[in-house]
Amino acid sequence: GQPVRMSKRTGEMVTFEELRAAGTDWLRGFHTMHDDPGKGAVPLLRTASERGYRTALSLKFQYHDKDLPRPGTPEMDAELRRVDPVLDAAQSWLDVLAVGNEPFLETKPGQQDQRLNEFYEAVARHVIDRLGPQRRTRLYMGALNHLEKAEDRTPATARWVEFAARTPELDGVDIHPHVADPADVGVYVDYVLSRLRPDQSFLVTEFSLVLLWQDRLKEPISDRYAAASGLQRGTPVWRAIRQAIEHPVPQEQWNLLLSTSPWYENHKHFLREQVQRFRGTGRLALASYGLAHDDAMIDNFGLGKPPWLLNSLFASRTVEPAPNGLPGQGYAWLDDFRALQQNPPR
Repeated sequence: GQPVRMSKRTGEMVTFEELRAAGTDWLRGFHTMHDDPGKGAVPLLRTASERGYRTALSLKFQYHDKDLPRPGTPEMDAELRRVDPVLDAAQSWLDVLAVGNEPFLETKPGQQDQRLNEFYEAVARHVIDRLGPQRRTRLYMGALNHLEKAEDRTPATARWVEFAARTPELDGVDIHPHVADPADVGVYVDYVLSRLRPDQSFLVTEFSLVLLWQDRLKEPISDRYAAASGLQRGTPVWRAIRQAIEHPVPQEQWNLLLSTSPWYENHKHFLREQVQRFRGTGRLALASYGLAHDDAMIDNFGLGKPPWLLNSLFASRTVEPAPNGLPGQGYAWLDDFRALQQNPPR
């Protein structure tokens, strides 16, 4: 079918006023499987559904530092029992479900191979059986990362997509192209579309240039920004951002910081250009984008921390609130995001 309109990645920090201001009709979140499904993303998405939004949920399994359970074991059975209350709570209203959030990043090193495939394939089959043939929810295998790196395109990532392709109940796969170069996004799209069935689609529930931003945090602020902010000439950008976290700045000042940083200004239409790329395939089901800052983005911000806060539609922790009560805006993203909602694919 035709690509649906865009949404945003969110957590507890979302407000419906911000959603309205962004012009979206979708909301996406993820549920960490050991958490209480009565809290966090699941009830938030249910409220959004009741208010007329369409919703997407990713199931997040955390196995960074422990072994994945083997299918058929008591440990696997216990994990599947955690899935059931989420499905039972969401099946009457959830539009899109991704099995797995970022499985290759959320699995213990050394098990990102056939063992990972076997675990998630068992989860997917359980979800299919639990929801049944009359389900309203479209099902996808969760997101692949780092496909721009040849060493991360492995037999396990190929099996991930090929499992989706040979499973009739699955609609496709999700990708998370967080990259250092816009050209790298195309590697993800080509990789999955070359392996999926022609009738399948793909999700892009996260995407950004965060790796480019991180590489440039040590660059100096512009002389114009130094004069406007009172910071010394040559101050690195990361220190200017940290100062804005500690003492939020006026909107015009935040815009000046980023617009006079060529590495950012030259890519200010990344959001628009990538969504147009995704839509141009005719196979996009949903693309979503970060809404606002959360605590994890700003805690101990420094040169070694991924600057996720530079991606968000709203710069809610670095910019003073607007006169209308909405958070400050991220530089450049919000206008393009709104325009994409107003001009969905036909």
